[in-house]
Amino acid sequence: MLRDLAILSIVVFALAVTFRRPYAGALLWAWLSILNPHRYSYGVTYSMPLAMIAALVTFISMMMHRDQIRSVPSLPVVWVWLVFCLWMPVTTAAAFHVDGSLEMLSKVTKIMFMMFVTIVVTVEKKHIQSLIWVYAMSIGLLGLKSGIYTLAGGGSGRVWGPPESFIYGNNEIGLAFVVAIPILYYLTFQTQKRWLKYFVFGCAAASALATFGTQSRGAFLAIAAMASFLWFKSDRKFALGVLLVAGGMAILAFMPDEWHSRMDTIKTYEADASAMGRINAWWMTFNLAKDNWLGGGFDIYNVTMFSLYAPNPTDIHAAHSIYFQVLGEHGFVGLILYLLFGFFSWRLASQVQQRASSKPELDWISRFALMAKVSIIGFAVGGAFLSLAYFDLPYYLTVTLIVMLRWMDIQDNQATPARQQLVRRSQTPAVRGRAGVGP
Repeated sequence: MLRDLAILSIVVFALAVTFRRPYAGALLWAWLSILNPHRYSYGVTYSMPLAMIAALVTFISMMMHRDQIRSVPSLPVVWVWLVFCLWMPVTTAAAFHVDGSLEMLSKVTKIMFMMFVTIVVTVEKKHIQSLIWVYAMSIGLLGLKSGIYTLAGGGSGRVWGPPESFIYGNNEIGLAFVVAIPILYYLTFQTQKRWLKYFVFGCAAASALATFGTQSRGAFLAIAAMASFLWFKSDRKFALGVLLVAGGMAILAFMPDEWHSRMDTIKTYEADASAMGRINAWWMTFNLAKDNWLGGGFDIYNVTMFSLYAPNPTDIHAAHSIYFQVLGEHGFVGLILYLLFGFFSWRLASQVQQRASSKPELDWISRFALMAKVSIIGFAVGGAFLSLAYFDLPYYLTVTLIVMLRWMDIQDNQATPARQQLVRRSQTPAVRGRAGVGP
């Protein structure tokens, strides 16, 4: 009951602020959709449509305060993203099981719509920073809780995410931790409060431990790839290398034998039933897409589809790969669009980092762009083994990069008239005379 009251109090307060400040609604949506706090309650809030209410109030506030919103920038990543969003209803209309696909399409459409709403209402620097804090700490708090659980259980218990969410499964929450860790590390540089800096760093460290505690092989590969990329891009390779090796060895020594046995199956996947089931699902999605260029829609992981397209029709699995998931559900066109979205997101991060790196006052932007690239690497590797193509967090990275680029454009446009005025003043005869410059 107390949890319900606490959640409702936060939601009601945030909704009240949203009526005056649309961006508050975007923050509320991010908190509800990523942390899923209502799934940890045992009363009325568990099944309440809190996210839908937040979206509705945010939209109303946008109509009331048009001066507080900005247009979506015309960028390659935005256009590819829009086409991908528009492609999904097309594949749903042609789906093998339309009713089941419509339910998932509704869920994904809400997520994508709110991503673009977030771009529109996240205008000022404080909006951008608040957004990063909300979505990173939403996973960070889950990581802190799960890290403590892993530590207390000696690594023997398996970590799970919020019930009835995208990241409920151990594999899914593991990848969410991987994506969030670099952003949590970034946040340690964004506060001058020592206690908060240590707390956020603790959340990042606990999330790393919790990633191992999920016993997810995909998340293990993702965190290894991410750490390697971070070391490669670091200016302090020796210090960071020592830290990564020491931390990795400590965690590996802490984890129990059953964890090591599970990770060892990465090298002997042919003998692992779970791994072979994933490969069977990958072949099913490939064969389906090859036979149906529109894909099969969202609802393809069933007896009918596996009997038609899988090498082993009785071994029914989810895709367990963002790439094969999109391929099977939306065909080769959908996969190309999804890969282009990832490519342009990476290129946008490089563009933002390069533009901000020359100005010390934009260090908060250049640091984020680098950490976003680290997170993208982790998601790209870990996502190869997990079905998380529509999870909010990776899209929030792209959203943040888009609004950062727009913010820099606005700052430059505001500064240009002032610079032009100074130039004109310096060219007047009176100013030239005081400066000792003749006509």
